[in-house]
Amino acid sequence: MNINFAQSILAVCMAAAVGMGFAASAGEAKLHKYSTTIEKERPQLNEETKRLISAWRRHPTEANLAALKKQVAANYDKVIERKKAKLEELKQTAKHASKVQEMQEIVDEMLQNREKRIEQSLRRFTDPRLKPGSRDRQEEYLPVIGAARNVSIARTPVTNEEYSEFLKATGRKPPQDWRNGAMPAGKARHPVVTVSYADAAAYCQWLSDKDQSAVYRLPTAEEWEFAAGHMPKDASFNCGENDGTTPVDAYAETLAACGAIDMWGNCREWTSTPTARGKTVMAVKGGSWKSRRTECRTEQKEEGREASVKADDVGFRVIRESKGRTGRQDERR
Repeated sequence: MNINFAQSILAVCMAAAVGMGFAASAGEAKLHKYSTTIEKERPQLNEETKRLISAWRRHPTEANLAALKKQVAANYDKVIERKKAKLEELKQTAKHASKVQEMQEIVDEMLQNREKRIEQSLRRFTDPRLKPGSRDRQEEYLPVIGAARNVSIARTPVTNEEYSEFLKATGRKPPQDWRNGAMPAGKARHPVVTVSYADAAAYCQWLSDKDQSAVYRLPTAEEWEFAAGHMPKDASFNCGENDGTTPVDAYAETLAACGAIDMWGNCREWTSTPTARGKTVMAVKGGSWKSRRTECRTEQKEEGREASVKADDVGFRVIRESKGRTGRQDERR
């Protein structure tokens, strides 16, 4: 691998690194006016990490993988220390206890899930599908870097317009907020909400029935996290400011790690992962238009909804799993 190609890949890796924020593409991306926990600096991937990623890609040996993992862990621990310092600063300067609590929750989560986050970051860095420009594609389904090689995720949540086609084809009952069964006026490109877990699963099955080359399903919580990556520090998205959903491409300048849009805010998204609260309480990810900014973080835990619930801020996004090739990440190490 030549140096220029490696550097191009590493630029993409930065967007996926756990605990390392990346900039939204538009210069106008604003800092959320209600949050004091957002840091203004944008850490860069250091030269040693770049060197180790390049070394592993040239020679994918156990020794090179171990060296890269050690460096990723060191980087992660530095981020934790910076967050702890921010927490101590807020304890002295914050006007509201809620700001201290927000940062405390972030620190606690990072400590609790340290090993998992390091492993996720390592899997992203070593995924062979991570290539220059992989976040810039406008395809309907995008590879989930770090997950199984045959897994891709929809660029946007399912919209009212898309869900309407499903209803016409299947005769399934429309969402409760569709008056007289009609799609809400002017909201064709808004995410469909007020749908249960079963409704979302039925939509996926409908897609599978139409396309024999793939299985369509809801993402697991981990797949969703791989697709999203770390939430950009200065990202713009719909949370805490609008009285309802917005079009799925309203904040298209804010890209997830895989290149998807609208993964934070607007609507929470169903996953197929049960929470600790019970088998029928499914994890939802990404926060919504009702959420505080920190509640939209990729790493936010304990967000779940009873599978039968139909809420006005819960929608879903689809995974496409190609048939004939599984290629799990750990098989190539």
